[in-house]
Amino acid sequence: MRAKRRKKKRWLRWLAGVCIVLLAGVGLFSYSVYHNVKRTANEMHEQVNWKSEKRQDDVSFERKTPISILLIGVDERKGDKGRADTLIVMTVNPNKQSIEMVSVPRDTRTEIVGKGTKDKINHSYAFGGVEMTMATVEHFLDIPIDYYIKVNMESFRDIVDAVGGVTVNNPFAFTYEGTYFPKGEITLNGEEALKYSRMRYDDPRGDFGRQDRQKQIIQAIIEKGASFSSLTNYSDVLAAIGKNIKTNLTFEEMKDIQENYKDARKQIKQLHITGQGTKMNGTYYLIVPDSERTAISNELKEHLELSATASR
Repeated sequence: MRAKRRKKKRWLRWLAGVCIVLLAGVGLFSYSVYHNVKRTANEMHEQVNWKSEKRQDDVSFERKTPISILLIGVDERKGDKGRADTLIVMTVNPNKQSIEMVSVPRDTRTEIVGKGTKDKINHSYAFGGVEMTMATVEHFLDIPIDYYIKVNMESFRDIVDAVGGVTVNNPFAFTYEGTYFPKGEITLNGEEALKYSRMRYDDPRGDFGRQDRQKQIIQAIIEKGASFSSLTNYSDVLAAIGKNIKTNLTFEEMKDIQENYKDARKQIKQLHITGQGTKMNGTYYLIVPDSERTAISNELKEHLELSATASR
């Protein structure tokens, strides 16, 4: 009976359906785990100099203000400062009980806020870290960015191993960095999951295909992490999360989101940004038409219960 009661509760969950990582909140299933989760959340917390210029009123979790979260997947390897490999903007509306998510292609050419130049949007992280990335994405989509969650892509390896491996459905066979991935259902350890999520050039869909494989890994991690069986080694999972994930959300804010926003996961809608690929001085860029950007911006604004505009 006690085991059944515990099984119904959660330690730390990530709300995601089709995204790389979506922090949902914190659930409590025992006094001991509560304090371990709180310690991990404090370890994850990162104070940044950020306040959205497009947010007129302060966010209130009690009043259920719709919020936005920027998910940043950073590929930081030894000797490399790192770039934002994955950028996903998520708007959460607890009143409509829904989430909208849009992946911003890493090669999108736009103004890098604070740099004074136009470049690939993912270069904003290398130029100015989290703050410049948030400012650049906020300017590109013309919506407030309230919070961020940064995930070191290397953490795929640590977290997958911590939950005991994951199973995914591979749409086509391929080999990457000496590892063969057959078509169909396959079980991956941490190192294999990292390689599986990184392959891009042999994918007919390029970066979009890689994003889908990253989402597969994250969804599989969520399923394993949310299961009662994996909680027997929750300390390993929390250690991997605390080491590889940073956010400006505090522990108290995570609890407020869990309490007031959890029903938003009932509906998850994906939005897609399209554009035309081109080369400039030998460098590949994705050029997103203003009409496309405005349409995406207006839909996100409506979901955030803000006024949509025809143009900036």
